[in-house]
Amino acid sequence: MKRALHGALTFGTFPIVFAGVMGIGVYGVKEGWNPVATVMGLTGAVVLLLLVLERAHPFQDAWLHSHGDIRTDIIHNFVNFWIPEVYAVSFVGGLTVAAAWLSNVVGMELWPARWPLLAQLLLALVIGEFGTYWIHRLMHENPFLWRFHATHHSAPRLYWLNAGRFHPIDLFTQQVLALTPLILLGADTRIIALHTLFSAVHGMFQHCNVDIRLGPLNWFFSMAELHRWHHSKHLEEANTNYGANIIWWDIVFRSRFLPHDRQPPTEIGIGSLPNFPGTYASHLLSPFRWKKLEKSARAN
Repeated sequence: MKRALHGALTFGTFPIVFAGVMGIGVYGVKEGWNPVATVMGLTGAVVLLLLVLERAHPFQDAWLHSHGDIRTDIIHNFVNFWIPEVYAVSFVGGLTVAAAWLSNVVGMELWPARWPLLAQLLLALVIGEFGTYWIHRLMHENPFLWRFHATHHSAPRLYWLNAGRFHPIDLFTQQVLALTPLILLGADTRIIALHTLFSAVHGMFQHCNVDIRLGPLNWFFSMAELHRWHHSKHLEEANTNYGANIIWWDIVFRSRFLPHDRQPPTEIGIGSLPNFPGTYASHLLSPFRWKKLEKSARAN
């Protein structure tokens, strides 16, 4: 019985929870529920569930204990919670006008609004992920851009709060590239809300300290089994699996990495910067104090 329960939690947790959450989300927006309240409510429910699952069915026991990171990660999540609002205020109004103009110039609706919502969401993921895949990859391959993305990889362990550990400039850039094409094409608020819900819930599962495995679904989702390699200290392992939600663009551009001859790393972080600062203020300033960080690393 214990073995069966373990297997059910390992292989069933993510697909059942994720399908349930997205199913409720799709039903809710179809029925006219408030999109923001729907996303926040369902995301909050997943947070509570992960708090339990990380204790009941952890991937790594050592990751259950604070590494002096909880306060910093809470601040990251609180600040980055407002990034979508900043994006909306800054861009959405103008982009909506531009979308109407573009549709008028072309002489047809560019977004397939009559498709089922799930089909529209899948299209939104494929389109939105193209931009985020490439900016994520460039942030690993370009030394200047890496300064902003390094904050995310400075995490000393993986747990659900890591999903929000991003430098605001990094996260805002990804938000722009993911959503701008969708709005320009004419995707409505329901699709944007479902895309946001997918990203929020997937992101927490992607970083969670829960022993979950997806089997064949690892060819669709960019989930925890793949993402743990992305947080490796070794660059040949970390410079892979760039997909935020789906792994398809990694397959297309040959950056998917999931070896079966060894387990993913349990010691994560930035190998070349072992003394990366741990406070929120230092994370904000780190891209602008990069030479000092590198000098500190060489001194050790």
